[in-house]
Amino acid sequence: MNSKSIRAFIGAKNYKESRDFYNDLGFTELIIDTRMSYFKVDERLGFYLQNAYVKDWVDNSMLFLELEDLDHWRKELIKKNLKQTYKTVRISDIKIENWGREFFMHDPSGILWHFGEFKK
Repeated sequence: MNSKSIRAFIGAKNYKESRDFYNDLGFTELIIDTRMSYFKVDERLGFYLQNAYVKDWVDNSMLFLELEDLDHWRKELIKKNLKQTYKTVRISDIKIENWGREFFMHDPSGILWHFGEFKK
């Protein structure tokens, strides 16, 4: 198998708010149509945001983004004041795990993001 990328599909309780959030977070948005956008970090890493909301689906959606400098990225997220702009956004402290370190962020719809850095 000669793979190039893997892309998750996530939903949004409020599509416009979620689009604004991911743009503010620093992703690049590619609009596909009025009900879907692709948000990317680079050419290999990204996800589809849909104007669709099923509570059980969204409440159980999680994404993991591996980072090289977890401390720096968390500080950058805090500087963006996302919790002040988006009332339901939460960012946790960094936790140490047996595999490495991570912190969590909930997006405006409740999607749980894991930001992690594996042990070297």
